[in-house]
Amino acid sequence: MKMLSLIDVEFKKIKRSKILFILFFAMLVVWFPALINVDMNFAMENGITPEHNLFIQGLMAMVWFIYPASMIVVTLLINQNEKTNHGLIKMFSLPIDPKKLSLAKFVVLLVLAAVQLLFAVVLYYIVAYLTTQMTEHNFMLSPLFVFKEIGLIYLTSLPMLAFYWLLSVIVQTPIFAIGIGLATIVPSVLMINSQYWYVYPFCYPYYMVVSAYGNLAVSFGHFDIDLFPWILIACTMTICFLILASVYFGKKERR
Repeated sequence: MKMLSLIDVEFKKIKRSKILFILFFAMLVVWFPALINVDMNFAMENGITPEHNLFIQGLMAMVWFIYPASMIVVTLLINQNEKTNHGLIKMFSLPIDPKKLSLAKFVVLLVLAAVQLLFAVVLYYIVAYLTTQMTEHNFMLSPLFVFKEIGLIYLTSLPMLAFYWLLSVIVQTPIFAIGIGLATIVPSVLMINSQYWYVYPFCYPYYMVVSAYGNLAVSFGHFDIDLFPWILIACTMTICFLILASVYFGKKERR
């Protein structure tokens, strides 16, 4: 079966699932408090403007916990979907390459991650419009700036997503996989303050947002981004995670 056909089949499998609702609800959790606490944006004394503070603080809340936690749940839902009624065994009865099937599922995960970030953009602009009406201060930022930051979050989260997919493949017990995944989130706050932050892929999106905050807030401090060896390490880890996931995907069912 061709790769595009496998991807199409994988999307059909999740068509009636509640994954999109979960992703949307998670973004509501991020942006609703920003609407309630809008006055706090005018109390910042580090030089950042209220409109930039609203957006960046929302992104910080999203990329530190909500976004990675959502992806952990989604990877498990995608993988566990095959284990219902021995679905994976039935799939392997067909002339399908397990490695291609694993990669197809990862592509679905990438698309769902992009969808959640688009939800974040839509809800941000709704919140920015409402806060503008409430305070008579313009909270609407340029789409170019917003999509640039969202794009950086997406690109830098690829190694993290690859690891979470590998985790869902290797760890057969969902509760353990969720526990391990959530445990990787917490150290991100510590790692972004380390000079070796680039060896910890789970902090990449958070580091990008904090770096953007530092560029906008005069007295916050700067977080430098050196492309080397970061890009090399990030690409290597992503490829290794995907290769391992392909090797171990469905190994138990193929015995």
